Amino acid sequence: MQLSRDELVRAYRTMRTIRAFEDRVHEEFSAGNIPGFVHLYAGEEASAAGFCLHLEDRDNIASTHRGHGHSIAKGCDVRGMMHEIFGRKEGLCGGKGGSMHIADLEKGMMGANGIVGGGPPLICGAALSAKYLKTGGVAIAFVGDGASNQGTTLESYNLAKVWNLPAIFVVEDNGYAESTASAWSVGGSQLDRAKGFGMPGHQVDGHDFFAVHEVAGEVIARARAGEGPSLVHVKFSRYYGHFEGDAMTYRASDEIPRLRKDRDCLELFRKRVLEAALLEESELDGIDEEINSHVAQVTDEAKAAPMPTERDLLTDVYMRY
Repeated sequence: MQLSRDELVRAYRTMRTIRAFEDRVHEEFSAGNIPGFVHLYAGEEASAAGFCLHLEDRDNIASTHRGHGHSIAKGCDVRGMMHEIFGRKEGLCGGKGGSMHIADLEKGMMGANGIVGGGPPLICGAALSAKYLKTGGVAIAFVGDGASNQGTTLESYNLAKVWNLPAIFVVEDNGYAESTASAWSVGGSQLDRAKGFGMPGHQVDGHDFFAVHEVAGEVIARARAGEGPSLVHVKFSRYYGHFEGDAMTYRASDEIPRLRKDRDCLELFRKRVLEAALLEESELDGIDEEINSHVAQVTDEAKAAPMPTERDLLTDVYMRY
């Protein structure tokens, strides 16, 4: 699938923004400046960018506890996200949700989710709505390999198939279900599971943006055409622990440096577009500088921003439909 120059720039900007955002959150959390818990997406950027580049505001996604990358790729405001993570009043959710509950329904981001396997049922509802209202929209659930054994996930596969929903299930396999190797914990092929539920299954190298983007285009086009759900198994690695503070004693000491050197999705993207003369190195470097500056700016703003007030505690408790 051929991408235009503007699409290549957008893809690189998205991945670079995710990386800069996550690296800065890592620094701030390590310094004790961020409350609560954070789970970082660095190293996995090609998956979120590869899928969301195909999406519009009419399309919906649901994420996991590791949701910053999906939120950024779906168009959530980076400033609002950073304020939310710092628990500030101007955060996307008023500072009440924090890292694991970022949402922006206007952008089609149904929310990150601290419940393992919590996203698939949500996107079945969104997909049913899109089908009933004939919006042409699709819904995507990003789930971790650890969620692939959850009853909520398996029931959602069944529901999406029975109702022929425009739904896509993206199993992001970063090699570890928390600290247990996914090769041992998952117990079976993701593609066999897709086959068992009667839907197409694809496996793709999640370090390769172009491979992810191509498969994403196929399954999204299929869903929009009314041909039903698909499952995509994306294999890659994360650079940080399951959570910030994870000592990662379950990983080999050279694993992360080796991955950063040989399989980094950003470096592989740069190498490919530069070799093909699709973009210039100076342009990519300029994007890096711009994004790093922006992330630094919104971080400084978030650190100085006001906290929610006592009156804010009583808002958004109940919703009247």
